[in-house]
Formats: sequence, structure tokens, C-alpha cells
Amino acid sequence: MNTLLTFSIPLLFSSLVWSGYLEYNQDVLIPEDWTHVGRVNPTEELELTFALKQQNVNLLEETLSLVSDPDSASYGKHLTLEEVSSLVRPSELTQKVVRHWLQSHGITNCLTVRTQDFLQCTMTAEVAETLLPGSKFHRYTRDGQSLVRSSAPYSVHDDVHQHLDFVGGLHRLPPRGLQDSSNRKQKSKAGVHLGVTPAILRARYNLTATDVGTAQNNSQAVAQFLEQYYSPADLAEFMSMYGRSFQHHSQVDRVVGTQGAGKAGLEASLDIEYIMSTGANISTWVFTNPGRHESQEPFLQWMVLLSNMSDLPWVHTISYGDDEDSLSTAYMMRINTEFMKAGVRGISLLFASGDSGAGCRHLGKEQNSFRPSFPASSPYVTTVGGTSFKNPFKVTYEVTDYISGGGFSNVFKMPDYQASAVDAYMKTVAATLPPQSYYNTSGRAYPDMAALSDNYWVVINRVPVPWVSGTSASTPVVGGMLSLINDQRLLKGLPALGFLNPRLYKLKGQALFDVTEGCHLGCLDEQVQGKGFCAAPSWDPVTGWGTPNYPALLAALLAK
Repeated sequence: MNTLLTFSIPLLFSSLVWSGYLEYNQDVLIPEDWTHVGRVNPTEELELTFALKQQNVNLLEETLSLVSDPDSASYGKHLTLEEVSSLVRPSELTQKVVRHWLQSHGITNCLTVRTQDFLQCTMTAEVAETLLPGSKFHRYTRDGQSLVRSSAPYSVHDDVHQHLDFVGGLHRLPPRGLQDSSNRKQKSKAGVHLGVTPAILRARYNLTATDVGTAQNNSQAVAQFLEQYYSPADLAEFMSMYGRSFQHHSQVDRVVGTQGAGKAGLEASLDIEYIMSTGANISTWVFTNPGRHESQEPFLQWMVLLSNMSDLPWVHTISYGDDEDSLSTAYMMRINTEFMKAGVRGISLLFASGDSGAGCRHLGKEQNSFRPSFPASSPYVTTVGGTSFKNPFKVTYEVTDYISGGGFSNVFKMPDYQASAVDAYMKTVAATLPPQSYYNTSGRAYPDMAALSDNYWVVINRVPVPWVSGTSASTPVVGGMLSLINDQRLLKGLPALGFLNPRLYKLKGQALFDVTEGCHLGCLDEQVQGKGFCAAPSWDPVTGWGTPNYPALLAALLAK
């Protein structure tokens, strides 16, 4: 059973003397596109998520490294949810202290998950503001969406602080989707544009009509946030128009969450239409997270769901990201651990690298830096960048799509699996690199690979729409191909690919089309003049190792 577990918090021990407080967040930035409505009514119900400190996170990281390294004797020996739970479950003391703290404020309506490292509790705004001194809950709206968040930092009793990573539902307002470039017109001048369709993708990446799923125990998923919904009618129409040459499904097998009403979202349509036409004939799930309460954070809700479901698809693609500097380090570190928990279970998580190139952050007077995106910058996900055809009228070789997100994390250190690849890039292009003050040379570098991200056809509200672009197009395409490879592995009795990066980097570009032309966007200033990083032979922080040559990648990843 995959429902959240309900409990009432009993009185666990008589009394604690709370001493000082420890403040959690310093800067609470409300994005300009959200409109402040006012303070919420004190009796209004909120739902907050408490991320309890986990045990054995270092051991979890070691286990992930072993099960993901093809040269390890433990390769592919993934853990069950129960095994992950027994590894990371918070200590008895942590659970007692947090539950007693909540109970002492009259909070008893809580849900937990199988790993017992998240609590989701319902309370009034008045109780929440007493529980978390400093917090002040206000309502904000954008494009008809209403959310409740605290406009001020919160603090937690220091006796409790050591047992919590963070409290979710206070500060995070969702960013605009990655697909803000979705109406970007094709860059060449006149003429009938080729446009990317499933047939074009299959031609470019060498998939045949027989490259479709057949395994019974295989599945894939997309996760949708930001009030995005797919339309079953649009999906069926898309497949009837573009899927005639290969066996496919025209329906999603399972929706986890509640699909909203209203018009279909462009990003949601793009994700589902292209994962299901590339990973054709494979059972597909949609995680949709509008949230039951205005105080819920949809991305966090999805992560909590993964911790609570024993039966999950093997590949998840997510077109969602935020600037690293807009998030607390505690939040990102904990989400990173959640990615590790998925990886040790054999789940592959693919994130879009973003549509802002290297990004740009203005630090002050004539001082800028590049702006990495999270979760793209996590060392424990596979991040997908974007490319364009060199000749937009033909299926030719690929060059950098100038929007392709990439760069170096300011939070996560460079993982061992990519150190030599990044070092080789730095030496190859040393003379033309941006100034080192713009990026963290020792940070996790991304993306890991790429695919076409320019000028897709999408069916939305029953109408075919051209010129849809962004790394939220390339990510489900790569995800669909990894699902096909999983299909063949499962038929051979091999485990699912799981966390791909250690194996991908050991291939050293084998089985991928290297992208060596073009640069992506950077800061529009005197020093870099709008240019970020540039593509180069082998790995680079614009297109990773390149784009998939499906039959070669299948052969390379079926070896063991």
C-alpha cells in the first residue's frame, strides 16, 4: 500500500525545558511576479513538512557509489524501500524529540512515510507562527494560483534544531517553468522549417520501428509541477499524428496525484508526448502535484511520495529547476539525500539543465557571476542539456543550443566520477574560458549529456503547435531512450540502470554523438559579453558528453 501513514502523536515524555532558538533562513526573497494579498486568517489551516535528520547518510552515499559503478562487485544490487528505510530512518531520539515538540503545541494531525524521515502536519496559521517563532504567513497570487508562505525567517528551539533538516511550506514560492522559451521562434530566416517530431528524433538517434518496449516489468514517469497538466485527448491526438510508424501507447497507465481542470500546460504536454513517443510502448506514469493545501510545495511533495512508494517506475524525467542561490543549503543537501535514496533503489532521475545558459547573477557594482541551477547541479541526478541541428532544414549533425543550461555548482563539490573529464575540458579550452571569478572550478559540473531542444511540434488543446523549445524537450527524449535500454536489460534478467552517471562517464563519450560547436548564454557585461561556456571535443559544460546514438548506447549499456 502506498498511502501516507496516518498517526496521532502521543505524549512521549513529560516535559522538556527549551532553551535558545536557532534561526533557519536568513533571506526570504519573494519573486516579483507574485502579488502580495495579505496576512492569512489565524484560523486558516496550513500543512507543513518536517524533514527529520536521517542516519547513515555517508553509508547511503557509499552504497550508491558501489551499486552504480560497473566495475564494482555490487553493481546493480539495488536496495528495496524497506532496506533504504532501515538504513536512513531517523533515530528513536530524533523521532521522540520532534513528535513531542509538535504535540506540546497541540499538533497531532500528522502523516509520516515509510522511511519515517518526513512528517506532514496540519495546523492553523496561528499555531504554526507559535511553533516557528519569526514566521508570518501571507497569501500570494500569480496567474490565478494562490499560495500561502511566510515572508520572514523562522527559528526553531535549538533542542529540536539538531533533529531537523528544514521545515517545508514556509518560504519556497515556485519559479516560472523552464519552458519560458517555449514560444521562441526558429532562428533561421524564411522557408518551411523541418521541426522536430518523433520521426525526426528516431532518424537522428538511429532508432528503428522495432525499438519499442516489450518487457512487462518496465515503466517510466514524468513529474509535473507549477499547475501544469497534460491532456489525455492531446496525447491521443499526438500519437495518431506522429506515432503511426511504431508501436506505442496512447494513454498514460497511472496518474499519481490529482489532475487539475482547465487547459493543458505546454510543458506537461511536451514531457508526456515525447517520453511516450521515444520510450514507445512502455507503461508510463504521471506524477502531478498541485498540492492539497496552499502551503504545500509541489516539488517537495513529489520527493515525499518517492519515499513512500515501494513500486516505482525505473526512469523519471523532470523539467523543473530553480537558482541555487534562491534556496537554502540545508534544503538542497536534504533533497540531494533524497536523490541518493532513489538511486540506490535503481531509479534513474533525469533533470533538465535549464534554458538560461550559464545564467547570470548580479553581485553588485559591475560584478557578476554565472548562476547555477538546482536540481540540475546535484551530483546524484543525470542532467540533460540541449542542442540544435546545424542546418535547421535537414537531419544533420548537432551544435549547441544557446539556451542549454550548464556550469558549475556553488554548493556541491565535483564528484569523483567526473573529475578527469572536467579537468580535460579545462585544459583543452584553457585559453578561452570565462574568468574564474564567474564560476566555482571545484563544483559539480553539468550537464551530463544532451539531446535536441529546439523547434519541437507539440499537440496542445488538440492543435499541433510548432517552435516549442527548451531542455524540457530534450530531457524526456533521453529518458525515453534510457527506458528502452532498461527494457532490454530487464528482458535479459539484468537490473535496471539506476543512477547512470558513474557508468556514463566511464564510457568516455563512446556511443554518443560529440557536440563540439557553439557556446551558450552568459552575463551581458563587458567581461564575458553574453557568452558562457563553449562546446569542445569530449565532455563540456554545455552539452555534456553529447547526444545518444541509440544502438551504440544500447550495446554499451547491455554489457553487464
